[in-house]
Amino acid sequence: MSRHCDVTGAVPGFGHNVPWSKKKTKRRFDVNVQSKRYWVPSLGRTVRLTVSARGIKVIDARGIDAVVADLIAQGKKL
Repeated sequence: MSRHCDVTGAVPGFGHNVPWSKKKTKRRFDVNVQSKRYWVPSLGRTVRLTVSARGIKVIDARGIDAVVADLIAQGKKL
C-alpha cells in the first residue's frame, strides 16, 4: 500500500539525509496517513478512507458528504 491521501492526494516527498560530513543519502518523507471509517448519510453506509492529517481537517471543514461526492465525481471507488 502506498502512503497517499484519498482526499488531498498527498504523496511521499523525497530528499536527502545530510549529516555533518555532507555525504548525502536518499530518504523519503512519508505522509501522515490514517485509515478512518466515516458514516456517510447520503450513501447510508460507512466508508473507509485513507486520509492524511490535513485530509481529516478538510473533512471536518467541508463535511463528509461533500468530500465523498467529490471523490465519486473523480471516479474513485468507495
